[in-house]
Amino acid sequence: MLTSRGSLGPIPTRSNISGTALQPKLLVLNAGSSSLKFKIFGVEPLVAGVGGMFDRIGDPANCTLKASAPDPLGGKARKWEVKLPASDHTSALQEILGFISDHVSGSFSSEVVAVGHRVVHGLDISAPVLLDAVALDRIREAAVFAPLHNPAGLQGIEAAKRVFEGVPQVAVFDTAFHATMPPYAYMYGIPYDLYDKHQIRRYGFHGTSHKYLVDQAAAMLGKSVSETNVITCHLGNGSSVAAVQNGRCVDTSMGMTPLEGLLMGTRCGDVDPAVVLHIESQLGLSAKETDNLLNKKSGLLGVTGSSDLRAVIEAAQRGEARAQLGLDMLVHRIKKYIGAYTAVLGGKVDAVIFSAGIGENSSLLRGLVLEGLQGLGLEVDPELNEQAVGGRQGIISTPGSRVKLLVIPTDEELSIAQQTLQVVGAGSASAGAMAA
Repeated sequence: MLTSRGSLGPIPTRSNISGTALQPKLLVLNAGSSSLKFKIFGVEPLVAGVGGMFDRIGDPANCTLKASAPDPLGGKARKWEVKLPASDHTSALQEILGFISDHVSGSFSSEVVAVGHRVVHGLDISAPVLLDAVALDRIREAAVFAPLHNPAGLQGIEAAKRVFEGVPQVAVFDTAFHATMPPYAYMYGIPYDLYDKHQIRRYGFHGTSHKYLVDQAAAMLGKSVSETNVITCHLGNGSSVAAVQNGRCVDTSMGMTPLEGLLMGTRCGDVDPAVVLHIESQLGLSAKETDNLLNKKSGLLGVTGSSDLRAVIEAAQRGEARAQLGLDMLVHRIKKYIGAYTAVLGGKVDAVIFSAGIGENSSLLRGLVLEGLQGLGLEVDPELNEQAVGGRQGIISTPGSRVKLLVIPTDEELSIAQQTLQVVGAGSASAGAMAA
């Protein structure tokens, strides 16, 4: 069993060779199978700096680093794009550090006081944790449920441990926010031994985003997180909805994997399991081929021919029947979850929140989802809804709406940075805790 871990104490101040105090910085990493996203934060106070992505790692001819830095005066961000060879995640991180040293801060490697890693699946780990041998073993164990993501995350972790030897490394899990679900919400109606021996259950994903949205919504509503009841809608190419009671997740739409729940860009979402058996028996597909069909060839792409909601909406407006069908299916599924989670919360909902690429930018989709939900206390102001796009945060409900309707741009990197600082001891005790 991994138990709560105490704070490491105040963030240390490091010095360069001349003895001059350096400005402490935190590095957030999000490793994909052939990519490495990064973002740098100043620690005191926590302010975002340079961020970007190293893409096509292992493909020397096309390996590309893209980065941008905000203008401190509020002007246009400075952007870079450069081809750099990287055979693996360690060499990619070295190239990133070299780039930052050349263009941003020559002492950056010495300024990093903590590294926060996004890890997709943590089984029943309930909070961010310091990365030690036990935590790494747990991430490897969870890889069976996230075979594309967890191994890549481990590559990023190992790369950072080599480059930043002795610097605290923290894992922040997509599944952790949902660890508060009660058993009746996370269990499936299958033989109990499959849970007991093989850990088959609902885990939920996008937890870092859902947690950030709850914190932001509580501030907007003038309530403490522990008093906040909300339905959070993270709507992008991958989408999920969560029911949050008193600041804690009590149900979420994604399941053991990110395949369950809403209709998504290429994922089917909720489907009768017998459909899977029928497809395999009738089409002669292997388990791997069926997995590929349901994860990469279904959803909006499978129904309409496009995984891009903007293209689907344009096609629907031209009168294309399949595009309209896909749009209607997406809207219906989101409405259904909002209604179900209103019931789960006993009708006591402070706000419904829309976020991520679609939720933040498609006023049309939000309007369609909210249409006809006045009986649940959800009344949208059309003008405010139209204005809340392009990264604008705001309230889109009418003054008389019993439930507030909020658009909140998500910031998963900031959430990872905040949780990393909690663990390493920037002003609070560690949040790290693992269940057996």
